[in-house]
Formats: sequence, C-alpha cells, structure tokens
Amino acid sequence: MAGINKVILVGNLGRDPEVKTIESGAKYARFSLATTESYKDRSGERKDRTEWHNILCWRGLAEIAEKYLTKGSQIYLEGKLRTSSWEDNGQKRTSVEIVADTFTMLGGARKGGEEPQKSDEGKTVPPPPISDEPKEEDDLPF
Repeated sequence: MAGINKVILVGNLGRDPEVKTIESGAKYARFSLATTESYKDRSGERKDRTEWHNILCWRGLAEIAEKYLTKGSQIYLEGKLRTSSWEDNGQKRTSVEIVADTFTMLGGARKGGEEPQKSDEGKTVPPPPISDEPKEEDDLPF
C-alpha cells in the first residue's frame, strides 16, 4: 500500500516570496508561512502558539506567488513534506519544507489593488469552513 504525504495549512506569509530561476528556466519561490493555534492553559488563560513553515513553489505557482503574494497575505495551501539532509563543515544539517501543490489566496486585493486569482497547477480546492462545532453526521463513541 502506498503512503500519503499531504499537508494542508491556512496561515499568513512571514515575508515576501523570494523568487529565483534555475538554469533550465524554471522559476521557484520560497517564503515562510505562519500558522497560529489558540488554546487555554490550565488556569483558563488563552494562549497562542505560532509555527513557522518553509514553503517552496515551482513554475506557474511560483509566478503567481511572485505576482500576488506579499508579507502578511493569508493563504490556504496544500502540499507535501520534503526533508533534506546535508553536511556543513562536518555538521549534519536537516531541513523540512513544504512543496506546494496549490494555494488559494484568502482575503482582499493584493499588490497594486489587483484582485486575487485562484492558483492552480491541476486544481484548486477552496478552503473548508473553519469551525469547532461538530457536524451532525459526527457520531463518535468517545
């Protein structure tokens, strides 16, 4: 049986995308994405925990990121985890990044007042409604 490697995130860009072109002419974009989880601690006080994710987009998706995304932009992103390892001055280094398959821009207009366009290399899936309320069909025994 084949495994599944799928990541879904909704978050805000921590910086503008850094876009480069490789020798073959293909573009790629890198940026950081912050996701924040809210919870209550033992005393009932609300706390936020922010996780930072390194994102990599290729080709057409990189061009859309370059044109429309800026620091602070909120996006819904689907992709897969990729881990890289290398040695640097005798030290083993490891990096985990998310290679984006698709993203959808959330919120209002972006750079230059242009309306956002849905990105897709394949298909774009709209973000699911975010709710903590259970659905009626959820009938879990625990």
